[in-house]
Amino acid sequence: MPILLMFVSVVLFVLADLAVRSVTQKLSEKNKRREREEALAVSLTLDVSREAPSLKRVEVKDPVARILCVDDEEVILDSFRKILVLDGYSVDTVLTGQEALGLIQSHHYDFVYTDLKMPTMDGVEVVKAVKHMRPDIDVVIITGFATVETAVDCMKYGAMDYVQKPFTEDELLAFTKKALLKRQDRIQKLLKPSVHITYLAESDRVRKWEFSIPGGAMISRGHCWANMAQDGSVKVGLDDFAKKLLGPIDAIDFPSIGMTVKAGQQLFGVRQKNRQVQFSAPVSGRVVKINAALSEDCDALEMTPYQKNWICVIDADNLDVEVPQLKIGKGAVAMFQADIDRFRGLMKELAKGMPEGVALDDALYRGELERLDDAQSERVVREFFTR
Repeated sequence: MPILLMFVSVVLFVLADLAVRSVTQKLSEKNKRREREEALAVSLTLDVSREAPSLKRVEVKDPVARILCVDDEEVILDSFRKILVLDGYSVDTVLTGQEALGLIQSHHYDFVYTDLKMPTMDGVEVVKAVKHMRPDIDVVIITGFATVETAVDCMKYGAMDYVQKPFTEDELLAFTKKALLKRQDRIQKLLKPSVHITYLAESDRVRKWEFSIPGGAMISRGHCWANMAQDGSVKVGLDDFAKKLLGPIDAIDFPSIGMTVKAGQQLFGVRQKNRQVQFSAPVSGRVVKINAALSEDCDALEMTPYQKNWICVIDADNLDVEVPQLKIGKGAVAMFQADIDRFRGLMKELAKGMPEGVALDDALYRGELERLDDAQSERVVREFFTR
C-alpha cells in the first residue's frame, strides 16, 4: 500500500508540474504576442524617415531574425510587417532598392526580401548589389507567377530563394522558417580561412570553424598527417583540411596489411555515397596495421581526424629522404593557408559551371565537395589530394 501511495504521489506531482509548465508557457506566449502587437502599434507613429524616406520599422525583443523588405507596393509591405512581427521577427520595410542599399551599410540584417519588378532599381540589381556589399546577408526574391523564371535566374547572382505572391500568412511564415533553418545550417558549416596548431588537452578535438594541425604532426602535400614513433613506424591519417572540405565520410577503404607502398602512391580511400576519394602515402614502407575501430565508426572523424583516428601504420624504410619533404609546425600552417587560398580561387572558377540555382561565394563551408559534380570533384581531388 505505501508503495502504491508513493507511485500515485509521483504521478500526481508529474501531472501537476506539466500543467504548471503548460500554463506558464501559454502565458509567456500571450505576453510575447501582446508585446509584438504593441510594437506594431508604436511603429505607426515612429519617425525614422531620417534614415530612409519610406522606412517603417518594427523592432521586437530578442528577434528570431532581422528582415529588410523592399517592395513598391505598400500593401505587400504592410503584410510582411504584420505577419512576420507577430511571429517574432524584427522588420524594416522600404519602397525602393536605393533605400535598402543605404540601410544595409549601417544596419545588420539576416535577410533582405526584395520585389522583382520595381521602378528605377529592380530586384535583380538589388540582389547583385546586396551580395556585393554584404555577402553575409541572405536575399529572397518576391515574385509573381509571370516572373518566376527571372527569380530563379537571380539565384545565379546569390539569391537564396524566392517567395511567390500573393501568399497567405501560413505560406509566408512557413517559407521564412525554412529560409531561417537553411541560413542557420549554412552558418554552422562556415569555416574561417585560418589555421592553428593544437596542443595536448585540445589535440583530441579540433575546432569546427577553423583548420587545425596537431603540434608535432607532419603533413604531406596530399593532406595526410604522419606521426613517427621511436621504432620508425609511422601512423598515417587524413588531415583537417581534407576532412573539413570532404564533409561526412561513409566508409574507408583501408590498405591491405603487408602491402608495400612508395611515397606518393595510392594508400587509402574514403567513400561518400557513390563517390570515392583516394589519398597518397606520405612515406614509403610496408603497411603493418590498420585502425579497425575507425572502420566501425567513421563518425569519430567528425570529432577529430587526428590522434586515435589514424587510418594505418607504415613500417617506414626511407625516412631520411622523405621526412624533409613533409611539413611541420609553421611550414604546415603556411601550406594549409596557401591551399585554402588556392581552393577558394578554384571554387570561384568552378562557380561558372555550377547547376542553375546553386551559388558559390568566397566563404568556405564544411563539406564543400558535396556540392560539386563528379568532374569538378575529381579536379579538386587531383589538385589537392593525389598530387
